[in-house]
Amino acid sequence: MTTSTRPHDSGATTSLLSGRAAFVVLTVILIAAFMELLDATIVSVAAPAIAEDLGSGEAALQWMLAGYTLSAGAGLITGGRVGDQFGRRRVFLLGLAAFTLASAGCGLAPNSGVLVGMRVAQGLAAGLMIPQVFGIIRASFEPGARAKALGAYGAVLGLASVAGPLFGGILVEADLFGLGWRAIFWVNVPIAIVGLVVGARFIPESRVPGGARLDLPGAALAAAAAVLLLLPLMQGRDWGWPWWGFLILALSVPAVALFLLRERRLVARGGQPILDPALLRVRAFAGGLSVSLLFFGALGSFFLLLSLYLQLGTGRTALETGLVILPYAIGSIITSGIGVRFAQRALLVSGALVLAASQIILLLVVRGGADPSYWALATPLFVGGLGLGLTAPSLINIVLAGVPAKDAGAAGGVLTTVGQIGNALGVAVLGVVFFARLEGSLTDGGTGLIAYGDAFTTILPWQVACYLAAAALMFLLPRRANASHG
Repeated sequence: MTTSTRPHDSGATTSLLSGRAAFVVLTVILIAAFMELLDATIVSVAAPAIAEDLGSGEAALQWMLAGYTLSAGAGLITGGRVGDQFGRRRVFLLGLAAFTLASAGCGLAPNSGVLVGMRVAQGLAAGLMIPQVFGIIRASFEPGARAKALGAYGAVLGLASVAGPLFGGILVEADLFGLGWRAIFWVNVPIAIVGLVVGARFIPESRVPGGARLDLPGAALAAAAAVLLLLPLMQGRDWGWPWWGFLILALSVPAVALFLLRERRLVARGGQPILDPALLRVRAFAGGLSVSLLFFGALGSFFLLLSLYLQLGTGRTALETGLVILPYAIGSIITSGIGVRFAQRALLVSGALVLAASQIILLLVVRGGADPSYWALATPLFVGGLGLGLTAPSLINIVLAGVPAKDAGAAGGVLTTVGQIGNALGVAVLGVVFFARLEGSLTDGGTGLIAYGDAFTTILPWQVACYLAAAALMFLLPRRANASHG
């Protein structure tokens, strides 16, 4: 194991990796990141099989996605600081172990409630684990190797976006050992166990001595506000839209107010909050929060609802569904390098407009009750992927260009978390629209293809509106990313 040492910026001594040790450590942490990114998307393709096997209702399907993204976002709020304070290696291995156990729990789930609970646990573990990937790379790699390692992470992100729907379809169709959809979770377990053993042997420990105290009350208030907002939206139809559901929804407003009050007081005492309310007065940051909510809100529910339409409406298999979605991922990989390389507001706006155009084309393809061909579906999805690649990879860096340098780290974490919340909110709101239209169409005597087509075409204009609104708000952002943030 080849290492050298240098003083850390904060005064600690950190081992720097090179050679074989650096390769092994990078492999372990990137495999962990790949699993996390895969599990964020793989459930969309498997959702119809899960619903059929467990008798899952509409709300349960929404929670399987939204519960994971919301809990991962909540974990990201404090995950980086936990690693800085208690040791990145220790926290990474703890998060990986928890992710492994939660994956096994998903694979063993006897009903939808347990599966949703295990998905939430998976997300929390991911939120603890993923920030350590960046921390370990920054603290343990030589400057030249660090840039290559971050580039490799970007490649893994792209690979996971391609592999998610395709891998999910293959595993469901293959029915490995008679596991059916459960294989998408069990496949994590042996890989993660190897990662735990190798990681414990090779990953060096690093931390920031005397780091700031964790703002756990702030994190709890933020999570409570998100749950109060999402719970009645996703469960409302199952509850029959009772008055107390709307009361729960209304309580999210004072919860947000309490969170901001708590953070303001923490700043006044000299503490380090999750979100400094003063940042909300920075035009670029406030605009970036709005863009993230709208952009990822439109994106969040899309693949779940598309998968339901393709499998339950047109009768495609899970594998065929994955192959239909594949061009979207390929398109995003093609343009993501351009988006990152140039990182300009004009590209963000262009990407959002391209996404809106792709949804309009898809609407024209699906409407009318016909069963579209593969290429009729794949073409607008590929166009949508091109738009995503121009926007998503560089959005945060462009927003941060308008934020004071001392606040860039905290602002980046909040923007990532708000993107996750937007994702979950999109699943909730657009899911409500989709399932309400589906129920109405079936009641009116529509067939599976017509009913699911009606429901899917109902949500597409809402997504177009979100992308167009996000494009308009992007003009509040800086023209380009700063080199220091890129």
